[in-house]
Amino acid sequence: MSVKPIVKVIVVSDTVFKEPSKDVSGNKAIEILRNHGYRVKDKDIVPNDFKEIYNVVVKAVEESDIVLLIGGTGPSPRDITVDVVEKLAWRKLPGFGELFRYLTYTGEGAKAIYTRAEMFLVGKSVVVVLPGSVDAVVLALEKILVNNIDHVVEELRRLHGPHKHV
Repeated sequence: MSVKPIVKVIVVSDTVFKEPSKDVSGNKAIEILRNHGYRVKDKDIVPNDFKEIYNVVVKAVEESDIVLLIGGTGPSPRDITVDVVEKLAWRKLPGFGELFRYLTYTGEGAKAIYTRAEMFLVGKSVVVVLPGSVDAVVLALEKILVNNIDHVVEELRRLHGPHKHV
């Protein structure tokens, strides 16, 4: 792929929404993505609220090849990011979540079963939902995504054409 994809980073956290200076994971994601040549559009921070998440994702997929949501993947009733994105998606790519949980298991043990990290196709975009920890962001980006997500973006561009926003 000659032109690196446009990425939108969205942090989903009540705590970070109230106090944006507490965001470490979103900033780490942007750092890693830029270091690998991705064009990061910007970052939004939203609370664990269905309408807020829904609206920010709908807007993001219009402007970005990849939407990276950080937070809201656990078992808590407030962890709804995956549920919201699932309602918008036309396809789920389960291999990402499975591989993420396996790699988490190799380092963290059985608590890996509690994450609902997933990858979806929404409109013309790849939407990835990650846990909110810095370790999860680094694992997902460095060990999985930056090495092969361009292929999925290329497939979507073949079907829909590229995003025109930078």
